[in-house]
Amino acid sequence: MPPDLDLETLSMTEIIRLQTLLSEALARRFETSATVCFTDIVGSTAYFARFGDARGRQLQQLHVDALERALRAHGGRLVDTAGDGAVSIFADATQAALAMCALQHDLNAANLHRERDHQVALRVGLHHGRVLTDGVQVTGDVMNLCARIAASAEPGQIRLSHDCFRELDNAQRLRCRPLGEVPLKGAGRAMALLSLHWLDRSRFPLAVRVRESGERIDIPLQDIVSFGRLDIIEGMPANDVVLTLPDEVATRQISRWHFELRRRIGGYTLRSVSTNPTVVDGRVLQRGDEAPALPGSVVMLSGVMTLDLLGPPGPDDASGDATMVVA
Repeated sequence: MPPDLDLETLSMTEIIRLQTLLSEALARRFETSATVCFTDIVGSTAYFARFGDARGRQLQQLHVDALERALRAHGGRLVDTAGDGAVSIFADATQAALAMCALQHDLNAANLHRERDHQVALRVGLHHGRVLTDGVQVTGDVMNLCARIAASAEPGQIRLSHDCFRELDNAQRLRCRPLGEVPLKGAGRAMALLSLHWLDRSRFPLAVRVRESGERIDIPLQDIVSFGRLDIIEGMPANDVVLTLPDEVATRQISRWHFELRRRIGGYTLRSVSTNPTVVDGRVLQRGDEAPALPGSVVMLSGVMTLDLLGPPGPDDASGDATMVVA
């Protein structure tokens, strides 16, 4: 602003004209289209409370290091980090989608070498629109909306707006599934969103069915999923999936921690963590042994429980999980 410009002496009309000129200058010099990505660590507050600041900061650094590798590989730029969240920006939506998938793959590989209590899971949001940027700072409604899209995601999920979807190439569009109208906290409205699948969902069971009881149990979306009969230890969940039978004597033949599903790019691997018998598709596993666990696999535990691993709906299922390929 010129030093001799006295706003107190300007009329309302002159101030409105000045405001218009400034808005036009901002748009002309700094406005551009961009894809914004917001990544957020799931459960970080509870993690800090349980394990302390040092371990919490290590988890945050794991997130930032993996994000920076993905940004370098796909032409993105880190804009800001704030505790358990980070904002990055891309000129190209397809590269943004590829980067976020690479980020999830990177953390998935890291999690397989980390204890179950120290896994890192991200919620990711993508949105495309007009932003103001001087090459360092980025501002605009796109930023706020992107954060709310990320906050709506499930752990390990990438969600995106239709504005972002329309900017993707066909290969990335084919990986998207519609979620319908999703309420966005703080936005005061729902928004049509999509999920970008960074894994081939057809190779991953979504649930288990206990043959003896008919119970169906969803498999949590995380890299290591523990199964056993123990539900609580020291006030914390002992297993992600608790296995019980109507017969208490039979239930006690299932180990407190019996097996884990470990998520890899090509599907789950089942690892036995029990000395009690575990049989996967007819193969007997000793403690520490691993076997593929795909949709349709059958797992027998201690001779008393049989689990059917249930896959996603088939192509003829009218569940609404159709691929979005139109703009």
